[in-house]
Amino acid sequence: MNLQLDGLHVLITGGSKGIGLSCAKAFLDEGARVTLVSRNAEALAAGAASLGAQTRVRTIVADLSKDSERIRAVAEAGPFDILVNNAGAIPGGGLLDLTMDRWREAWDLKVFGYVHMTQMALAQMKERGKGVIVNIIGTAGRFPRYDYICGGAGNAALVAFTSAIGGKASEWGIRVFGINPALTKTDRVMTLSKARAKTALGDENRWEEMLKGLPFDRLIEPDEVGRTAAFLASPACGYVSGTVLDIDGGAGFR
Repeated sequence: MNLQLDGLHVLITGGSKGIGLSCAKAFLDEGARVTLVSRNAEALAAGAASLGAQTRVRTIVADLSKDSERIRAVAEAGPFDILVNNAGAIPGGGLLDLTMDRWREAWDLKVFGYVHMTQMALAQMKERGKGVIVNIIGTAGRFPRYDYICGGAGNAALVAFTSAIGGKASEWGIRVFGINPALTKTDRVMTLSKARAKTALGDENRWEEMLKGLPFDRLIEPDEVGRTAAFLASPACGYVSGTVLDIDGGAGFR
């Protein structure tokens, strides 16, 4: 299927690895050009190099937990047709485990980062009367747990935010939707699983035991999320807005 993404400019935050990098690959495979944003210059360069297609890949080093850096990144990127909000690393832990400074730091990047990036993208897209915003969120927003309270609460806020903006944006020719991946094969899932294993079993090296019983007996592949983002962002799914799709293998109904 031709997704009609050829030549479109896609801005992807958290684009140096994991789901962000997989989103970049999916859009590149469909002929788009991408700009990747990350605060880790070394990881960003390595991720971009792994994609090939260098004439269609740009990078911007920016710390998107800061207002000024988000503004700079959007200005440096120039006009873009699609925004993929993906940057965020909210820590695990219960309410008594996290300081308020750590909580704010996490939300500054993912929650307020998504809100601010969406605000700026929406403004420029409204002027053109078209555009797509994709928020990669996470199923913890649907099924919050105490040992990931900061992430669950943040994701729940982003689910509501995405649906509300997506409902209004269609009046301006813009689509806004979200994707909630469950446990995906990324470095971040390993880190969270190790923390849970240390708390539950007293040994972080038993982290794989925390992943038993998954649908299809495996983690989600990042490329599965990336391809979903490209498909839903394409004209092939031109009536999708306000929706937040759970990619969890049916786990929410088990």
